[in-house]
Amino acid sequence: MNRIGWAFLAVFVLVGGLVALLVDFGGSSAPPMRAFADAPTRLAERPPSGQLVLPVRGVGWSTIRDSYGEVRAGGERHHTGVDIMAPAGAPVVAAASGTVEKLFYSNGGGGVTAYVRSPDRRLSYYYAHLAAYAPTLREGAAVRAGDPIGAVGDTGNAGAGNFHLHFGIERLEPGEPWYRGRAINPYPLLARGRAER
Repeated sequence: MNRIGWAFLAVFVLVGGLVALLVDFGGSSAPPMRAFADAPTRLAERPPSGQLVLPVRGVGWSTIRDSYGEVRAGGERHHTGVDIMAPAGAPVVAAASGTVEKLFYSNGGGGVTAYVRSPDRRLSYYYAHLAAYAPTLREGAAVRAGDPIGAVGDTGNAGAGNFHLHFGIERLEPGEPWYRGRAINPYPLLARGRAER
């Protein structure tokens, strides 16, 4: 590539980064996003059909446990996903292919969140407590298993310094909106692809 090509690429990356920082993904009450560093790349190998990719890079199965259904908030609610503990900023990737249906900010809940709808529209993959979205993530965009979603954070009700990804799966009827899902335990579905990656 010549100098003009490199200059054009640099300008394109800078403009794209500025746009990503200025776009409001969930309302004016959202805190400023931390920079998304070291955007993960797509997996070279795809999981076999029906298996999910472990959605946090660099985390092994030995650190994950089934926390679905645990009592939270002093008995006020039950946990509706699996918490995957990881260092702040660890890359979060799509566990399965689908379409980004909603990028949402919930101050008292999941914080910076992403909902990815399965191709048959019957499942929604929920990624919560993110520090930031991947620069390429947009509502309506198609993602494949292993594509960048964001970075591990502690937003929402995670608690300051409690860095983890809350990963959930919800069942939906094809015509139901993203916020009408019924939680199912994601742990057994993740466990099908349990081989360390």
